Amino acid sequence: MNLLLLADVVPPTHPWDLSVAAVMIVCNVLIFLIGRSVIVEPEAGPLSGVFLGLGLPALLAVTSLGHVVGAGVILGLTNVGVL
Repeated sequence: MNLLLLADVVPPTHPWDLSVAAVMIVCNVLIFLIGRSVIVEPEAGPLSGVFLGLGLPALLAVTSLGHVVGAGVILGLTNVGVL
């Protein structure tokens, strides 16, 4: 496949600045609060209660999902023109 054709469909990205950092922080905090209330056994696994009552597996899961959601929100806001 020709890589030049793929280069034309890559969405524009916003350079990293404080507004992008604020969006990422808000998304991570929101997902953390949702995850903390939804996870059935938040202190399961090693190192229980590492961060605000979440064990290590729950903490890694929540922060991973927060970063995925944050990246999507940043790309979406960039494409709309808000960022």
